[in-house]
Amino acid sequence: MSACIEIVGLGAPATVQDGGRPGVMHHGVPPGGAWVPELLAAANRAVGNAPGAAALESFGRLELRARGRDVRVSVDGEAPSVLADGATLSVPAPTQHAVRYVAVDGALAVPEVLGGQGTLWVARLGGWEGRPLRTGDRLPLGPPGTAPSPADLSRLTEALDPAAPLRVLLGPDASRFSDAAVALLLGSTFTVSPSSDRVGQRLDGPPVPHGDEGGGTCRPMVRGAIQVTLSGTPIVMGPDHPTTGGYPLIAAVIRADWGRLGARRPGAPVRFEAVTLEVARDAWRTHPARPPGATSDPARPILGA
Repeated sequence: MSACIEIVGLGAPATVQDGGRPGVMHHGVPPGGAWVPELLAAANRAVGNAPGAAALESFGRLELRARGRDVRVSVDGEAPSVLADGATLSVPAPTQHAVRYVAVDGALAVPEVLGGQGTLWVARLGGWEGRPLRTGDRLPLGPPGTAPSPADLSRLTEALDPAAPLRVLLGPDASRFSDAAVALLLGSTFTVSPSSDRVGQRLDGPPVPHGDEGGGTCRPMVRGAIQVTLSGTPIVMGPDHPTTGGYPLIAAVIRADWGRLGARRPGAPVRFEAVTLEVARDAWRTHPARPPGATSDPARPILGA
């Protein structure tokens, strides 16, 4: 039998996710990737995988069984444990963060589609048959990789600080928002809406006024962009965002803070802080989810290109 991980039980939606599939937005395909990149990278490094290797992203309880060989398993970067061939592992539902990641040594060897292995649920591609996982699914594993690298949990905790503001670059539709609207965005406390998903996180709070009626603002979208609907509701684009959008953009969350927002559960508070391009670039340069050799060009990491 080829080595695999069997899904024995599920308490909430779970999918295969990885570091994303950049470079295909011109085909109408968003980059995808982990909801909380820091936790994916930490779990993978703990079992000796590349930071963006394919792993399980789960919003609830998981029960797994190893088949074909013993496997090392890490949850959210914790010290790995060995799951013996035929044995089962129960992973509790996330409590500290909105989602959790389970990585196994060798990574999930699911087919690569358009340069990535992650599930793009809205397009039914990637991951395992392009869909959320089901009980009985058996996900093939690659050969074990290098020696594990313990996660720096202090840096992880700092990156995902639930009380820290989300740093943003203002614009690009500054002309469509008054100074008062920008001040409202930066001076208010919003909360993560329960209706949020991987496409975008809606924020409940005071409506942000603007003078746009939905025309003339269609532009390419990026992860972290903050759209403001006609009713004034801010929506922060997630990893599975549409590749174009029609609402005006008041700001964009810098790449170093994508996971800081994604980790927050419904009802969690959200505040924004405007920063400069230099601050955004420096934040990404030392970020725990930054892959080795990743670009330090300021526009790419901040805007997710």
